[in-house]
Amino acid sequence: MRRRVRHGGDDADVDMTPMLDIVFIMLIFFIVTATFLDEKGIDITQPPPPPNQDPNDPTTPAISVYVDGKNRCSVDGRGSDCDRVVLTVESLLADKPGASIILKVHELADTQYLIGLKDSFDDKGLNSKIEIIKG
Repeated sequence: MRRRVRHGGDDADVDMTPMLDIVFIMLIFFIVTATFLDEKGIDITQPPPPPNQDPNDPTTPAISVYVDGKNRCSVDGRGSDCDRVVLTVESLLADKPGASIILKVHELADTQYLIGLKDSFDDKGLNSKIEIIKG
């Protein structure tokens, strides 16, 4: 008997087209059915003031704290050391209970004074409104 020798003839190639079709159909399915997250940022709108405390109401007493362009502080028009502003405001609040605090800062003043005073008022539990004075 003779042995038959097989020569490495044509190898059968695998047709990849149906698999690619299925992959693209699945890709389209996942894109269509995917839910996208709606990322929310910080909401910077402030709530309206309480109805009983309107800082613009002329009958509500207000304490004005002003920092000028040369970083000098004054409380109700009287010069004050910037380190003692909070103490001065607290003593004025004893005379004017329920008064609102308006922190007016010139645009050329250092921001450290604005931030420092606002933080000091917040630490003491005192609500204050900030106004930037231009010019």
